[in-house]
Amino acid sequence: MHPEVFQAFEEICRAHPVRGSVLEIGATPDATTLLNLPALAGATTKLGVNLAGPSAFADFTIRQADANDLALFPDRHFDAVLCNATLEHDRFFWRTLAEIRRVARPGALVVIGTPGYTELPGEARQRRWLSRWAWLSARPDGWPRQHATLTLAVHNYPGDYYRFSEQAFREVFFEGMTGVVIRTVLVPPRIIGFGFRS
Repeated sequence: MHPEVFQAFEEICRAHPVRGSVLEIGATPDATTLLNLPALAGATTKLGVNLAGPSAFADFTIRQADANDLALFPDRHFDAVLCNATLEHDRFFWRTLAEIRRVARPGALVVIGTPGYTELPGEARQRRWLSRWAWLSARPDGWPRQHATLTLAVHNYPGDYYRFSEQAFREVFFEGMTGVVIRTVLVPPRIIGFGFRS
């Protein structure tokens, strides 16, 4: 995990302290997993799920589970659910989102990060300039360059299916949640959003 992404999750969890149980979707048994965030030191229980599990590391355990079906956890069980760099590898990510909502208690903090695409600073100005000088910006196939956006390269773990927009975060990932905040870090962009289950 990139240190800036780890830091963004740390800042969010520090601003919204979690004192109860935390679940990380896609947890890994190493120092870079989100369950190692210093801001989670006060959590009573830290659990992870991963297709490769089960394992243990530091002060948490990881269970083997497909996040599309978290039947091993009851409804409204966790005070926080974290998920980073996982949904783009999940062919049925909408099922995982439904499970996140199901296992999160009302008021639970939900934090999700994925590679995405967004308008970068200065891009709108560049697009306006290119539109005036389209003949300079044409690719060999004739399409203008301003119809592209930077995204993170394909990284198959085991597959790599999606890239998401800030709009997808607001209207799909955090639909019906309160206090939703979306932010972008790095270039190519990683989008990180958080909200609270209603």
